[in-house]
Amino acid sequence: MSADASKDTAHITSDTPLGPAINAWKYYLNDQGSSPHTVKAFLGDMNLLASYLPPDRTIGSIATTDLNNFLDWMQNERGVPCSPKTLSRRITSIKAFFRWLQGNGVVLVDPAEKVVQKSVISPLPEVLTPDEKRAVLEAADRHRYGAEPDAREYTLLALLLETGIKKSECLALSPNHVDLEAPEGPLLFVRYANQKYRYKERKIPLSDSWVTAYQEYQQQYEISDQLFPWSPRRLEYILEDIGAEAGLDKHLSFLMCRWTCALDDYVGGKDHDKIRQKLGISKIQWREVGMKLRKLSKTVPN
Repeated sequence: MSADASKDTAHITSDTPLGPAINAWKYYLNDQGSSPHTVKAFLGDMNLLASYLPPDRTIGSIATTDLNNFLDWMQNERGVPCSPKTLSRRITSIKAFFRWLQGNGVVLVDPAEKVVQKSVISPLPEVLTPDEKRAVLEAADRHRYGAEPDAREYTLLALLLETGIKKSECLALSPNHVDLEAPEGPLLFVRYANQKYRYKERKIPLSDSWVTAYQEYQQQYEISDQLFPWSPRRLEYILEDIGAEAGLDKHLSFLMCRWTCALDDYVGGKDHDKIRQKLGISKIQWREVGMKLRKLSKTVPN
């Protein structure tokens, strides 16, 4: 156990009440660079456990039975709806907390180890059918040939459908991330400033048709720091407008484009690990994503 790993538990023993131990865990999570959303969710889950147990209950006296009773109370007796997704996250929080305590030698036995994790598979995402994809691309393409030619709509939409990048990744793009002179052909580089997410970095091939639209777009707009220098909401409106112009009943979004791209690759027989790498997700995340793509491939018309 390193000094950095143990500093947050230096004043904690098995006789420490749950509240102060949760507070120490908060400092640990922040030190580890956990996102504010993760820290808030984890602490909220653990504070709910603390409110359920007697206030003087020490962490060393908490048993698996206590945790199972808490989860049962939360689902059946608390009187507040608890979705399967929330239940799964709360079990994850409890397991992470006690694993941290045991890993730092504060408790000898992890009471959460035998708590059964209830994984939740979220509903299948909405995707574009081939006909719908063709319609939205044609609607976006029409903007390039109007009285005032504008390649922005097509450049944005086609990039999302070709690369499957997330909204946050799209917003972080700069012109430097597009390499039209790469030896292997035009490439998009997805990069992360935070070292923690370097594993998500990747390069994705770009089609000649997209490059042509992009060059038009460059001539029409002054772009320097951001490839698409508009607010997230403005870009969402652009996609919504394209969907409306195409007569789409669905809500065209960044997420729909990402899943459509992944499904196209999946149905097209692309190697599953290459799809995973293109999406920038881990092998663990792929388990659920791959399962959803398999189901989508059987329900979406070709």
